[in-house]
Amino acid sequence: MCASETISNLLTVHKRILKLMGNRFEISVVADDANWANDRIDIAIAEISRIEKLLTTFNDDSQTNQINANAGIQPVKVDEEVFKLIDRSLKISALTQGAFDITYGSIDKSLWNFDVNMKALPDAETARRSVSLINYKNVILDAVNTTVFLKEKGMRIGFGGIGKGYAADMAKLILQKNGVTSGIVNAAGDLVTWGTQPNGKPWTIAIADPDQKTTPFSTLNISNMAIATSGNYEKFAIINGKKYSHTIDPKTGLPVGGVKSVSIICPSAEFADAMATPVTVMGIHVGLDMINQLQQIACIIIDDDNKLYTSKNINVKK
Repeated sequence: MCASETISNLLTVHKRILKLMGNRFEISVVADDANWANDRIDIAIAEISRIEKLLTTFNDDSQTNQINANAGIQPVKVDEEVFKLIDRSLKISALTQGAFDITYGSIDKSLWNFDVNMKALPDAETARRSVSLINYKNVILDAVNTTVFLKEKGMRIGFGGIGKGYAADMAKLILQKNGVTSGIVNAAGDLVTWGTQPNGKPWTIAIADPDQKTTPFSTLNISNMAIATSGNYEKFAIINGKKYSHTIDPKTGLPVGGVKSVSIICPSAEFADAMATPVTVMGIHVGLDMINQLQQIACIIIDDDNKLYTSKNINVKK
């Protein structure tokens, strides 16, 4: 079903919420005709489903799993779209000094169970061994033949850190091509917006006050922008009184601490999605220093003590 919420002068936000790519997607289209809006939302869902089939690791026939199955054996020819996404992922790995790495699929997951039963961290050597196959430099691309080769047996790639954002961007693009001038695609918190609300005002989000969760201390104009948040508030473990995020540092194999959440704001949901985790891994000061050197990107960080940090170019309105 598609819920509609009337705002003003016949324009309405038409929404649909459903599970795609294993996550909660919410697609919103501003239009004055419900049937027209529903047809457009159907087109966006088909596009996200198409991308899911390409990138999933839950289907043996997916291009991702073909690459993984041939790790250390032979290169695998992939669609140009998949090739380019992997190429962009490797460039982000270089930018973040390996804090973002699509070969994280190689991690030994048996060490990690972020729930109430997790009582201790693995020792440093065991943790390091668990991430020994994570190395984006061992992904070999051949642009002439559009092949991907993982050099080491047992290596695995996965798009969990970039795929939802990419799907949101592609859904936005296809909605725009089909006449949708305003809308939002929200991929489990990685969201991209364009146009305006039905009343002509920009899309905005509230930034929560870290000390008063129900009271936003400011709003942020995100029309024609994307935002992604990586946080430790959903999956974490408390060991000896210290909170550990489910985000694993690919260099040490140990969970990162100190950062409660990272929000990235920039024009692309793919880039916002991909940058949120590495800023968490790099830590507040190194992460912000990197963001401050980039164009058209802003960052909001809340640490474990609820202290707020922002990049230099953030534009929050009290």
